[in-house]
Amino acid sequence: MSVNKLGKFAVIGLSAAWIAGCSTTATDTDSSTVAEDANSAASTDSAYGAGQDSAMTSVIVEDKDTGMDSLAGVETVFYFDFDKSIVRPESREALAKHAAYLVSNPDARVVLEGHADERGTREYNMALGERRAKAISRYLTIQGVAASQIETVSFGEEVPVAFGHDSNAWQLNRRVEVRYE
Repeated sequence: MSVNKLGKFAVIGLSAAWIAGCSTTATDTDSSTVAEDANSAASTDSAYGAGQDSAMTSVIVEDKDTGMDSLAGVETVFYFDFDKSIVRPESREALAKHAAYLVSNPDARVVLEGHADERGTREYNMALGERRAKAISRYLTIQGVAASQIETVSFGEEVPVAFGHDSNAWQLNRRVEVRYE
């Protein structure tokens, strides 16, 4: 094979790789549309369990049959902003209660299940779900929980709780669920 043909194959291969790489960053909306969606969602999130100032906070689940009375009524689902993996301030009180329970019960184990909405590629959303679960994990370990008590897993966009294609559904799917084993 001549050097000229080898060069053409290299250009074609690199072009294909570049095009495939660019497709992983595409989303259904641009940042201006996301900002508009977030503003319009603030008025409708109250129907989906909004907290103070119409900000989505957490879902409260009571679980008294497993000997976890100290966690009765404590949130187990924590929500995130679009394309972010930063723990929201309104989640810290509930996470502190989970941390206190785990510190006082060293045999207890928790699984942090990270999720993302449908926007973005599967690979990107898997990584984003993992970053979100690890953010909650870091918060718990800073509170004194042993790393051996925490497992993180990402489901990306694969396990939605809301099946719509709007800002309300996307908000509900951007979450980390705390599950005790």
